[in-house]
Order: sequence, then C-alpha cells, then structure tokens
Amino acid sequence: MSARLALYWAPEVTDPLHAAASRWLGRDAETGAPLPQAPLPGLDIAEITADARGYGFHATLKPPFRLATAYAAAREAAKELAARTRPFALPPLEVAELDGFLALRESAPCPELHAFADDCVRGLEPHRAPATEAEIARRRPERLPERERGYLAAWGYPHVFESWRFHLTLSRRLTAEEAAIVRPAAEAALAAIAAQPRFVRELCLFTQAGPGAPFLIAERLRLLG
Repeated sequence: MSARLALYWAPEVTDPLHAAASRWLGRDAETGAPLPQAPLPGLDIAEITADARGYGFHATLKPPFRLATAYAAAREAAKELAARTRPFALPPLEVAELDGFLALRESAPCPELHAFADDCVRGLEPHRAPATEAEIARRRPERLPERERGYLAAWGYPHVFESWRFHLTLSRRLTAEEAAIVRPAAEAALAAIAAQPRFVRELCLFTQAGPGAPFLIAERLRLLG
C-alpha cells in the first residue's frame, strides 16, 4: 500500500489560525480547496510554500507512515489515545527560523505537548509498516547523529522523543535575502493570530492517498482525558 497516515496537530476549524495559515499556504487541508495567496515582492509565494502546502498546515506528532494494519484499526488506536489525553493549553506561537525554514513554534516550553507527541509515536507504532530502504535513505542517515540514526532505525523517523521539535512549517528553506522578505510577510499575516491563547483539544488524522498526493484531514478526534 502506498497510502500513508499521520498524526498531526492542526488548529481547530473555528480557530482563526486555521483560515489564516491555510491562506498563507494556499490550500485548506480540511477541504482540500486551493486558496489565493497574497503576493510577495520579487518572489513566488506559491513556490516558497509548495512543500508545506502539500502536507497541509500542521505540527507533526506521529510522522507519516504506511499502514501495517487496516485504517480502522489504526483509527481505533488513535481514538483510544485521544480518549486518555487531557486537553492542555498551548503556549503562544510565534514565527521563527528553524534550520533555514520559517515555522510557527511555541514561545515557551510545554511538557504536555512533548508527552502528547511521545504517546502518538508509541501508541500507533504497532500499525506502522517498516520503512523501506529507500525511505531510510531519503533521511540521509549518514549525516545524522548516532541517537537520531537509532531512532530512524527503530521508529522510521529520526526526529522523535528528545529530538522532536514542535513546528508548523510555513516555507521551504530560505536564503538570507529571501527570509528578509518572507519573514515580515509571514509575521504580518500570522503573528497576531498565532499569539492568541488556545488549547490542544483534538488529534488530527491526516491521510495521503499516494506518493505526491496532498495530505488531507481525514478525522479530528477530541481529547477526552
């Protein structure tokens, strides 16, 4: 099977951040609808946001994986995880640079957020098909620190547990000259809304029909703990 499932956090549909970030990326991951993007002076905003647009506005909890079981079984495991997780406050978000990319990141540590991500990685692991050699190679394991190579081998993704960083991607990797244009635009479009208080109350199941297909929100599971 080439379809993939991922566990992500995304703003609730009624959260203004959902609409604002969807407009920034040029697509609504809830409906799949394309959206017009505000132009950037001298740059192609559609190209700069192309990869992020394909994945949909989100923060990764359990990275995309091919299923070793049925979707219904994985959904049930995610539902059980959501049922035992208590909603929690998310620190204000801010536009930040992350390894050359722009992203929204938390402005203060949030232990509940990290525990949630760890639970998602572990809780759905029985439903993850092993990564193929090609999938492993794409992560460039030879460039990874030893701990992250171990995570890649064991969990199919290097950035989990201590190596996980909460972020909602806004761009591809930018040059300094591009960042000088894109970052102020992103801040103007998103900073005030991102800084508003919000709670994490849902776990989102994103699905991808096949290689190159856009990710869509298949279900939103309420946290009931």
